[in-house]
Amino acid sequence: MSSTSTGWFPVARAAEVGTTPVPVGAGGRAFVVVRLQPGGEVSAFPARCPHRLVPLATATVTEGRLQCPAHGWRFDGEGRCADIPSLGPAGTPPPRADLATPWAVEERHGWVWVAPERTATAAPPRPAAAPVPERVPEPTAPSGPVFGNLDPSLQHAWHPVALSRELRPGGWLQVRLLGRNWMLRREGPELAVEPPAYGVRERLGVIWLAPAEPAEVDLEVPEAADRRFVSRWLPPLRSPGPAGPMADTFLDATHGAFVHPSTIGPADGAEVAAYDVHREPGGFTSVQEQWCDNPVDPEVALGGRPLRQRRRTTYTFRAPFQLRLRQEFLDSGATTTIVYLLQPEDLDSSRLYVCLLLSAGPGQPLPTPATAAGQLALQHRILDEDIRSQAALDLAGLPLDRRDEVHVPADARGIALRQALCDFMAVGQRQLAA
Repeated sequence: MSSTSTGWFPVARAAEVGTTPVPVGAGGRAFVVVRLQPGGEVSAFPARCPHRLVPLATATVTEGRLQCPAHGWRFDGEGRCADIPSLGPAGTPPPRADLATPWAVEERHGWVWVAPERTATAAPPRPAAAPVPERVPEPTAPSGPVFGNLDPSLQHAWHPVALSRELRPGGWLQVRLLGRNWMLRREGPELAVEPPAYGVRERLGVIWLAPAEPAEVDLEVPEAADRRFVSRWLPPLRSPGPAGPMADTFLDATHGAFVHPSTIGPADGAEVAAYDVHREPGGFTSVQEQWCDNPVDPEVALGGRPLRQRRRTTYTFRAPFQLRLRQEFLDSGATTTIVYLLQPEDLDSSRLYVCLLLSAGPGQPLPTPATAAGQLALQHRILDEDIRSQAALDLAGLPLDRRDEVHVPADARGIALRQALCDFMAVGQRQLAA
């Protein structure tokens, strides 16, 4: 790898660069090269989208522009952000949304050449032998702090570590939490854990473990005690990444049209209307109304209601990784509440627990087993899409410095998440220092 970013660097054979981005390295920096039109000239871009730092190696070329796969931000050949779907057709991208492209990119001598910085040599030199491109470096990491799965403050929290049904009477279960192995045992009505911890308990059908005295506020789920709701747990899933970015995804209002087009589709198209966020002890609550597809409504198949329906979603978040989404379908009266709980296992592994609580609405019979099974299957497909998206993200944690990402109004819950985790870290640090 070169020790300087000045000069021309051969990055790929020209014949190998088409309309699919190719990750390359030049001067120790990560880029992607791509043709925004079939047979057109080559463009070069930084390796990550400035919005949520998604690797642009997974981007696509759409209508002559590079489109980020997570939220649909589009960039022209000069790196200017030409479209942010959540802002709507009249929205203007902020200046920081533009990509800092390299000084120059040229296609010469059968190769694509990149000059990351201004250089005195106007064109790439003719090589005496076949060039050897440098190893592709890792995309640039956030410059500020990130909230990862091994942050010391996480010692001071109740963490989900198993569904209650996973630990049988008289049995034992080994779990992974915060980079350590823990042994759970069920001895009669009591739970025990080794090595010793502050506590272990059962709540909401989940076994929770707190390594040290907890600092967080519990997430309340009123639907769990409401007889109008049927509850079903999905089998626990595992995400190959930290819990913070996954929590950010569950709170996000703008990725559905791009990450979930074949399952739930876009809500209100891609534009997102303004919504409020109310800070509360341990987290926040946010309410948002949208039009969305509701394929699990039985009346849709019978022609009694359209697929497109009004939905009010109430997001309730409690640090570090507990989230409740209450989705009220205003046309049918049905309500679906989704509880997301994340277990930070290791730096690059998080276990995910998801519970669906379903109600057909006032005066209606309970959802049938077939209805519940259909909703579980749909949610499983949605989560599989989210996990694939997280696997491509390749971040060590959730960036906490707002300067590391570009935020737009639709990201209000993401900003609130980062603030809630900063507050949680501060409380945890005070407890560690006590």
